[in-house]
Amino acid sequence: MPEIDVLDSTMHYEDTGSGPVFVFLHGNPSSSRLWRNVLPKVGEGRLLAPDLIGMGRSGKPDIPYLFADHARYLDAWFDALGLDQVVLVGHDWGGALAFDWASRHPDRVRGIAFLESIVKPLAWGELSPQAQKRTELIRTPGAGEEMVLQQNAFVRTAFTGGVRTPLPEEELAEYLAPYPTPESRRPILAWARQMPLGGEPAELIARIEAYDEWMATSPSVPKLLMTFEGSPTLAIGEAVAKWCANTFAALETVFCGEAGHHAPEDRPEEIAAAISAWADRHGFRG
Repeated sequence: MPEIDVLDSTMHYEDTGSGPVFVFLHGNPSSSRLWRNVLPKVGEGRLLAPDLIGMGRSGKPDIPYLFADHARYLDAWFDALGLDQVVLVGHDWGGALAFDWASRHPDRVRGIAFLESIVKPLAWGELSPQAQKRTELIRTPGAGEEMVLQQNAFVRTAFTGGVRTPLPEEELAEYLAPYPTPESRRPILAWARQMPLGGEPAELIARIEAYDEWMATSPSVPKLLMTFEGSPTLAIGEAVAKWCANTFAALETVFCGEAGHHAPEDRPEEIAAAISAWADRHGFRG
């Protein structure tokens, strides 16, 4: 797994294959490991999957780990590797970072595929009562630190409750390994507290609105939404998928089966097949 100097730290990334560049971006609280069962089935291409700054095997600099921080380090990673004409694939916050990067580098992106991502600001009423309660707990000073930093509950629940089939302990241990101490878990808490709800955080809402506008006005960039059903943890249900279809230009939607929010753990073959077929339809590997 290569490592590269990025700003004042380092970023680890997976790098396999050759040819047209596909970049796979994970979300919270995972790492490039999320894509381990997807990448081997995508087919031809140079397949890159970084660990976001502060996550996985990447460095953990002393920064707030706001969306803007992640975008800044990710920008530097793209530039350090000289990546151009890329196809982006994003999950969770990785999808949001993909939209954001593409909207600011439209001449360097060929297509965007996404699943279970932060596609728009939300109202509190759009969350289930259970999700509202959990989000309020995470945002409460002291209580959020206890849950995420001290108990390390966020990682465990992601891969036991946020998937259709809970991961066995040995698999879960791989996700837990980068976060052995409360301090090492700060990026997870920072991400969890940035969900765009009720108009806050304002600076992130503005950034999401900007990338949504680009996503709606970029018909020359093919887009793929992969959807799922069967879990209360899904971020993109029927209503949000319909919003995407009515809002984003050049969007295709492919249903990939039953899954939880961390769908690459549940449906890696279906996800890889959807990406591969979409890439071939649009000549990304031609």
